[in-house]
Amino acid sequence: MIQCGDCEYFHRGPDGTVAFTCDPFSTIKEVDCLVKWQLIKLDSMVRAYQATVQMYQRMAPLQEKMLRQMEREVEEVEEADSWKYQYDDEDDELDDDDNDTR
Repeated sequence: MIQCGDCEYFHRGPDGTVAFTCDPFSTIKEVDCLVKWQLIKLDSMVRAYQATVQMYQRMAPLQEKMLRQMEREVEEVEEADSWKYQYDDEDDELDDDDNDTR
């Protein structure tokens, strides 16, 4: 079995990172190469997911603040418009009273 370090598609970066330029559909030399390639891709997917989760954790406090601010603004708008609905409620009560006396 050929070792990855001896393969022409294996590259090690100056910082020690490992990179493979092999294509699983055309340049795989051995069966074990495909398994290793799948493990590397799976590892990169996990690292990307963990980075996404970490970013969401950093953004969570900001999102909470934004939601609270939006809720306050909606409540203020509802309070400011409450006078509009107050007259409608009084008219409904008067109509109900008129219906009760008939």
